[in-house]
Amino acid sequence: MPHILIVEDDTDINNSTAAYLRRKGCQCAQAFSGTEGRLLWQAGGVDLLLVDLMLPGLSGGELIGEIRRASQVPVIVLSAKNELSDKVELLGLGADDYLTKPYQLEELWARILVQLRHASAAPGGALLRYRDWVLNLEEMTLTAAGEPVNLTAHEFKIVELLAGRPKRVFTKRQIYEAVWREEYAVEDKTITVHVSNIRSKLRPSGTHGYIQTVWGIGFKLVEV
Repeated sequence: MPHILIVEDDTDINNSTAAYLRRKGCQCAQAFSGTEGRLLWQAGGVDLLLVDLMLPGLSGGELIGEIRRASQVPVIVLSAKNELSDKVELLGLGADDYLTKPYQLEELWARILVQLRHASAAPGGALLRYRDWVLNLEEMTLTAAGEPVNLTAHEFKIVELLAGRPKRVFTKRQIYEAVWREEYAVEDKTITVHVSNIRSKLRPSGTHGYIQTVWGIGFKLVEV
């Protein structure tokens, strides 16, 4: 089930597009400003974005620029502008495709499928970035400040979980059950030990402080 983020301030267009894509089996998140879109994208888990250009708050072009500095997630621009210069500019900024309003939902769906196929076939797998970290999700490798970090599979999954939602506080139970796929045992010290090991391995890169302990709750990443 692909997770698609729709960033469009026209309520009718946003709602009708979301309803259509849900009928196609997609999970949709809806944002009505560029700023809201950025927050939902930063929460993680988005497979493709549909972005209008003329947005309140952060513009569509600014949003795409921020996304491209951190991710290669597919972005399709939806805009009333149809000049060739506009299309060239947006594709140069990092958009993967461009659809002019008004558009047919069937054509939009066809373009979404193309981009999702391209993303799944991309060499090297998807990359997840957080500050000086780059995680290759297919190869399960982490580079911190340009240096490879040798993590175990469980350690990598913990880092991936935290980096996927950098503003969220995860309890030890949530981390354990997400990574080990087992019920968490009361007072189990597994997560504390693993986080300590991760920090030790990150120390040479100077990024060990990215993982913050939230006393009495669990762990999160420090605010950027």
